[in-house]
Amino acid sequence: MADCLFCKIVAGEIPSTKVYEDEKVLAFLDINPMAPVHILVIPKEHIPSLDGVNEENAPTAAHCLAVAAKIAREKGIAQDGYRVVTNIGAASGQTVPHLHFHILGGKQLTLSLG
Repeated sequence: MADCLFCKIVAGEIPSTKVYEDEKVLAFLDINPMAPVHILVIPKEHIPSLDGVNEENAPTAAHCLAVAAKIAREKGIAQDGYRVVTNIGAASGQTVPHLHFHILGGKQLTLSLG
Protein backbone atom coordinates (compact mmCIF):
# COMPACT_ATOMS: atom_id res chain seq x y z
CA MET A 1 0.00 0.00 0.00
CA ALA A 2 1.61 3.24 -1.20
CA ASP A 3 0.95 5.46 1.84
CA CYS A 4 1.57 2.81 4.53
CA LEU A 5 4.49 3.64 6.82
CA PHE A 6 5.46 0.00 7.31
CA CYS A 7 5.20 -0.78 3.58
CA LYS A 8 7.65 2.09 3.04
CA ILE A 9 9.99 0.56 5.63
CA VAL A 10 9.74 -2.81 3.86
CA ALA A 11 10.52 -1.10 0.53
CA GLY A 12 13.56 0.61 2.04
CA GLU A 13 12.09 4.09 1.53
CA ILE A 14 12.20 4.77 5.28
CA PRO A 15 15.17 3.54 7.33
CA SER A 16 14.84 1.17 10.24
CA THR A 17 17.18 -0.70 12.55
CA LYS A 18 16.63 -4.24 11.32
CA VAL A 19 16.80 -7.12 13.75
CA TYR A 20 15.61 -9.89 11.40
CA GLU A 21 14.55 -10.25 7.78
CA ASP A 22 13.52 -13.08 5.50
CA GLU A 23 11.32 -13.34 2.41
CA LYS A 24 8.07 -12.91 4.38
CA VAL A 25 8.90 -10.93 7.51
CA LEU A 26 10.82 -7.89 8.70
CA ALA A 27 11.63 -7.14 12.35
CA PHE A 28 13.08 -3.85 13.55
CA LEU A 29 13.55 -1.78 16.69
CA ASP A 30 10.58 0.34 17.76
CA ILE A 31 11.43 4.06 17.52
CA ASN A 32 9.56 4.74 20.79
CA PRO A 33 10.53 1.77 22.99
CA MET A 34 8.30 0.96 25.95
CA ALA A 35 10.67 -1.69 27.36
CA PRO A 36 14.41 -2.43 27.20
CA VAL A 37 13.61 -4.82 24.34
CA HIS A 38 10.89 -3.47 22.03
CA ILE A 39 10.92 -4.91 18.54
CA LEU A 40 8.24 -4.84 15.86
CA VAL A 41 7.65 -7.88 13.66
CA ILE A 42 5.72 -7.17 10.47
CA PRO A 43 4.75 -9.17 7.41
CA LYS A 44 6.20 -7.77 4.19
CA GLU A 45 2.77 -8.31 2.65
CA HIS A 46 0.34 -5.54 3.55
CA ILE A 47 -2.28 -6.91 5.94
CA PRO A 48 -4.18 -4.08 7.69
CA SER A 49 -4.42 -5.79 11.11
CA LEU A 50 -5.09 -9.15 12.71
CA ASP A 51 -8.69 -8.64 11.60
CA GLY A 52 -7.42 -8.89 8.01
CA VAL A 53 -5.92 -12.35 8.51
CA ASN A 54 -7.64 -15.01 6.43
CA GLU A 55 -6.95 -18.55 5.25
CA GLU A 56 -4.64 -17.30 2.48
CA ASN A 57 -2.38 -15.09 4.62
CA ALA A 58 -2.64 -16.97 7.94
CA PRO A 59 0.67 -18.79 7.30
CA THR A 60 2.39 -15.39 7.05
CA ALA A 61 0.83 -14.22 10.33
CA ALA A 62 1.87 -17.49 12.00
CA HIS A 63 5.40 -17.00 10.65
CA CYS A 64 5.48 -13.55 12.30
CA LEU A 65 4.76 -15.23 15.65
CA ALA A 66 7.43 -17.88 15.09
CA VAL A 67 9.92 -15.12 14.29
CA ALA A 68 8.87 -13.23 17.42
CA ALA A 69 9.64 -16.29 19.55
CA LYS A 70 12.99 -16.76 17.81
CA ILE A 71 13.94 -13.12 18.39
CA ALA A 72 12.92 -13.33 22.05
CA ARG A 73 15.24 -16.31 22.51
CA GLU A 74 18.07 -14.56 20.66
CA LYS A 75 17.65 -11.39 22.73
CA GLY A 76 17.73 -13.38 25.98
CA ILE A 77 14.25 -12.46 27.19
CA ALA A 78 12.48 -15.78 26.63
CA GLN A 79 13.60 -17.37 29.90
CA ASP A 80 12.27 -14.60 32.16
CA GLY A 81 9.23 -13.87 30.01
CA TYR A 82 8.12 -11.39 27.40
CA ARG A 83 4.97 -10.04 25.84
CA VAL A 84 3.77 -10.13 22.22
CA VAL A 85 1.07 -7.57 21.48
CA THR A 86 -0.92 -6.58 18.43
CA ASN A 87 -3.55 -3.85 18.32
CA ILE A 88 -6.55 -4.03 16.02
CA GLY A 89 -8.13 -0.73 15.02
CA ALA A 90 -7.87 2.84 16.25
CA ALA A 91 -9.82 2.25 19.47
CA SER A 92 -7.18 -0.28 20.56
CA GLY A 93 -4.31 2.10 19.87
CA GLN A 94 -3.28 0.81 16.43
CA THR A 95 -1.55 3.80 14.85
CA VAL A 96 -0.16 2.12 11.73
CA PRO A 97 -2.75 0.15 9.73
CA HIS A 98 -0.38 -2.72 8.91
CA LEU A 99 -0.31 -5.93 10.93
CA HIS A 100 2.52 -5.79 13.44
CA PHE A 101 3.49 -7.58 16.59
CA HIS A 102 5.32 -5.82 19.42
CA ILE A 103 7.87 -7.93 21.30
CA LEU A 104 8.32 -6.40 24.75
CA GLY A 105 10.68 -7.63 27.43
CA GLY A 106 13.77 -7.09 29.48
CA LYS A 107 11.93 -5.80 32.56
CA GLN A 108 8.93 -6.63 34.72
CA LEU A 109 5.89 -5.67 32.65
CA THR A 110 2.67 -4.44 34.19
CA LEU A 111 -0.78 -4.79 32.72
CA SER A 112 -2.26 -1.44 31.78
CA LEU A 113 -5.46 -1.36 29.81
CA GLY A 114 -5.94 2.38 30.22
